[in-house]
Amino acid sequence: MAVTAALGTALDPPTLRTLPDAVAANVATALARTRSRMMAVVKADGYGHGALAVARAAVAAGVDWLGTTEVAQALALRAAGLTVPILTWLNPSGVDAQAAAAGQIDVAVGSVDALEALGGAPVRVHLHLDTGMAREGCPVGEWDTLVEAARRGGVRVVGLMGHLPLADRADPAANAPAVARLRAAGRALVRAGFAAPLTHLAATSATLTDPSTHFDLVRVGAGLVGIDPSGTVGLRGAASLTAPVTHSTTVGAGTPVGYGGTQVTARRTNLAVVPLGYADGIPRELSPEAAVAIHGRRHRVVGRVSMDQLVVDTGDRRVSPGTTATVFGPGGGETPTIHDWARWAGTIPHTIVTGIGPRVRRTIA
Repeated sequence: MAVTAALGTALDPPTLRTLPDAVAANVATALARTRSRMMAVVKADGYGHGALAVARAAVAAGVDWLGTTEVAQALALRAAGLTVPILTWLNPSGVDAQAAAAGQIDVAVGSVDALEALGGAPVRVHLHLDTGMAREGCPVGEWDTLVEAARRGGVRVVGLMGHLPLADRADPAANAPAVARLRAAGRALVRAGFAAPLTHLAATSATLTDPSTHFDLVRVGAGLVGIDPSGTVGLRGAASLTAPVTHSTTVGAGTPVGYGGTQVTARRTNLAVVPLGYADGIPRELSPEAAVAIHGRRHRVVGRVSMDQLVVDTGDRRVSPGTTATVFGPGGGETPTIHDWARWAGTIPHTIVTGIGPRVRRTIA
């Protein structure tokens, strides 16, 4: 997004910087809590941080596997030179089985129809059990049918997976039913003549809090970028979002700000415009505490967030166009974090980082 100050001076655009060192630190934290191998899940463009940047940082830090949503995303990682095993699941656009086989991409399969859609291609398969979410995977009551179809179809079953519906509670007792279901599914596979599969169930929360769920492999996605849904472990934010002030003005007491004049200044003060809005992923509905950092101090967002900009109250300091405003960063000092923004918006941090729009430039710090 081109940004120009009020007087026509060219400014640096709004920028999201991915921090590979933070990704590496988060990988180290997760690895210290498990004896299993680890998969870095880089779906949703690496949780908004750039799939390739996050994948490279995670692999360099010791991750053995990568996970994506679709085969095309996995092939893009292959084209960029990543050679570790990759698993793809969901695949809402279907599976190009020949491309997956050629790219050495594993595919998760949760139904007989999905298995048959592979058309006999020599693709490695992870059978996917619904372990309690009723969202994806094969229902427990249909598991034997899927296993028999896999046996007759001659596919290469190498993995077994499920998801934990209650892992964010950080309570092993809440995870126990899913663990039991997956263990029973694994026994059924072996009875059917398959080799013991690579088994995986835990995502970030369970990786950090419940070793009983770790099996052979754990899948860490949100944790890579500093989000622990269980709220029990301190992880490092892996990005910063900055933008230049494009306009500033001094206003008197009683000045309405933004569309609808929903906020009125209580005193003489200075206002600064930052060129980010809800089209860029800034939540429109925010609590009065929402703020950005300028010159190491927090300044609150005032008035409604517009499509392309927001206004902050800088108090007795009038800042010049071109001054950097930090919307969020890895934490420390007065810089807001993605967790702050999630709290101010009444949402989860995942929606903050995955919602940053395409007009924002992406770089790697």
